[in-house]
Amino acid sequence: MSTTHDVAATPTMLERLAAATAVVALVLAMVIVVALALENLGVILVASIGLAIAVVGAWYSLSHRGTVRVVALVLVVAGLGLVVAAIFGNDEFKPWPWVAVAAAAALSAGAAGYALRASKRDASVEEAPAVPTPRHPVLLMNPKSGGGKAEKFELQRECRERGIEPIVLRHGDDLLALAEAAVARGADVIGMAGGDGSQALVGAVASAHGLPFVVVPAGTRNHFALDLGLDRDDVVGALDAYFDGAERSIDLAEVNGRVFVNNASLGLYAKIVQSPEYRDSKVQTTAEMLPDLMGPDAKPLELRFTGPDGEEVPTAAVIQVSNDPYELRHSQGRGTRERIDRGVLGVVAVNLSSASDVQRFLSLQAIGQLDRFEGWREWTTDRFEVRSGRPIEIGVDGEALVMDPPLVFTTKPGVLRVRIPRHASGLSPAAAAVRVTEKSTIRELLRVAAGKPVAA
Repeated sequence: MSTTHDVAATPTMLERLAAATAVVALVLAMVIVVALALENLGVILVASIGLAIAVVGAWYSLSHRGTVRVVALVLVVAGLGLVVAAIFGNDEFKPWPWVAVAAAAALSAGAAGYALRASKRDASVEEAPAVPTPRHPVLLMNPKSGGGKAEKFELQRECRERGIEPIVLRHGDDLLALAEAAVARGADVIGMAGGDGSQALVGAVASAHGLPFVVVPAGTRNHFALDLGLDRDDVVGALDAYFDGAERSIDLAEVNGRVFVNNASLGLYAKIVQSPEYRDSKVQTTAEMLPDLMGPDAKPLELRFTGPDGEEVPTAAVIQVSNDPYELRHSQGRGTRERIDRGVLGVVAVNLSSASDVQRFLSLQAIGQLDRFEGWREWTTDRFEVRSGRPIEIGVDGEALVMDPPLVFTTKPGVLRVRIPRHASGLSPAAAAVRVTEKSTIRELLRVAAGKPVAA
C-alpha cells in the first residue's frame, strides 16, 4: 500500500503557524520535564522502586500458584501503593506542572499533524483512477461475525439495493467452496464481510483468480481493514468500494499453504488460545495456564529457528510472523502496518525467562527501545521456518490451529487486488502517525514553518 507523494505542496499560512506552534510546544514540554526531574528526583526514585516491585510481583503471580501467587499479589499492591504514596504523599508535589507537560505535548502532536497533513495528502485515494463497473459483484457474509454486524447493518438489503449479490454463510457451510462457486457463476468482484480469518480465505480465492477484492469490516477487531485505511465503524460505507473505489495491489502471506492477511503467532499466546475455555474466560484461562507455561517447572517451548544473523535459536516464548512488518516501538500507530506492499515477512521473536526480563522488557517498551532488550529479535525476510519435534500450536489471523512441523512461512508479493472506497483515508495509523520527537519530523516542521514544501 504505497504512500509515495508525487507532489510537494506549498504550506498554507495556517500550516506554517501550526508547524511553529508544534516546535515551540515541544521545546516547552521538554524544558518543563527536565526541570521537574531535577526538582523531584526523590519522588521519581521512590516511584520507580515501587513500580519495579509491582512488576516483579506481577511476574511471580502469573508464573506461580498457591502461596507464592498470594505473596506476589501482595507485592503488587504494595508496589503500587508505594508509587501512589511517592506521588501524592509528598506535600511539595504539585500536579499542575505535569498537566502542563501533557497539554504542551498534546498541542505539539496536534499542531504537527495539521502542519504536515500536506505531506500525507497525496496518499489519499480521492484522485485514484476510476475502477471498472462490475457486472456481477458478490459479497459473502458471516452473520455471526462481530456479534452479528451483518444483520445489525442489514447488509443483505444494502447489497441488493446496490446490485451486489449477497451470499450468507450458514452453519456447516464451507466458505472457500462458496467463494469458488461464486467465481464459477461469473463473479468479477468478490468481497467478504467478516473477521480477518474469513477475509484471508476469500482473499486467497480472489487472488487465485485475479479478481478485485472488497473488505467489509464486519468482524470484531478488523485489523486488516484498519491497516488498509478503512473506517472500521462504517460497515455499510465499505460497499462503495465496488463502484466508487480505488484499487491497490497488496501482499498476502502463507504458512504451510494457509494464507493469512495479518499475522501468525506461536508460543505462549498460541498455546493459550487453544484452550476451549479461552473465548469465554480469557483472563481466568490465561492465569490458570501461565504457571505451567512460564513457571519454574515449565518445559522450554520447542520452537527452533534461524535468527537474522544465521544463528540457530533453540526456543522463544513468543514468535510472531506478519504479512509485512508491524510498528512495534512507537506509541503512535503501534500494532499496525505502515504498508502491506513491501513483499516481506515481519518476524519478531521474544524470550522472557525471569521477572527481571519482564521488568526490563516493559521499561524498554515504554520508551520505544525494544531493540535494546537482549531477548528481542526483529527482522524482515521473504522466508522463515520454524522446526519442532511435535505438532505446533499456531494462531493464524486469530484462528487457533495445530500444524505439523516444519512451519514454512513465505510472502506472496502484490498478489491481491484490493478495492477500497474513495472516501476512505487509505492510511493505517502507522502510516498517518506524526512522531514529533524524531529528527526527521522536526526538520519537516522547520521547513513548513519557513514556508518550504516538505520534500516529496
